[in-house]
Amino acid sequence: MGADVTLRVDGADYGQAHDFFRAAERGLKGIEERYSLYRPSELTQLNARGRLAHPSDDMQALLALARRVHGVTGGAFDPSLQPLWQAVRTGLPPDPALLGFAEMTIAPDEIRLPRPGMALTLNGIAQGWAADRLADVAAGHGLTSVLIDTGEIVGTGRDWQAGIAAADGRLVRQIRLNGRALATSAPMGTRIGPAFDSSHILDPRGGQARWSLVSVSADSAAVADALSTAACVMDRGELDAALAAFPDARIEAIEAA
Repeated sequence: MGADVTLRVDGADYGQAHDFFRAAERGLKGIEERYSLYRPSELTQLNARGRLAHPSDDMQALLALARRVHGVTGGAFDPSLQPLWQAVRTGLPPDPALLGFAEMTIAPDEIRLPRPGMALTLNGIAQGWAADRLADVAAGHGLTSVLIDTGEIVGTGRDWQAGIAAADGRLVRQIRLNGRALATSAPMGTRIGPAFDSSHILDPRGGQARWSLVSVSADSAAVADALSTAACVMDRGELDAALAAFPDARIEAIEAA
């Protein structure tokens, strides 16, 4: 999905680690086959055709979580932003009529986009989802101390140190992760547009980024990923209300735009 992945195992023998890395590679291939925008996947098929027949259980589960986050954030998290993101990237006027995540059909037999021209991106949640799945793989191989970095970080088994860095490279703070996940979003950390002067995190409600950096920890990397992404365009009252829906999630760092 355009991200590097780093896996670190502590306290395992060579055979355990080798088997885990092989299984992790297969798991990541499956993630790409479902959620990637950069190669053929269930997601690219959905975007191209407007429908996906008989989606995988994993795709249905991820979209169910995305829909929950969409609801508790008041629409600030919206995977149907992809056409608007592409418009900003290329300098074309965005068309808000192509938004509509809440209107999608998500069912075991079919996922359907409600209007022609709509498309999804899962880049604000799928990297966290990948980290969670790799943590499951590690546990299945009997590994109790691992650090997984898919762009979002999961640490288990001991106090792993994780640094939170701003877009300018400045270290904001360090925290310890043991059985928790960490996700950090910075709107101007990646710049898009013809002049590369636009944030890669857009507000589907038409507003602007309110925070230059938001870092969220949670029991689930997918939850932390989605909340940190949405939080960048939410005011503090909206953010606190969204966090209340995920009691294990908390803000680790936040800086005003």
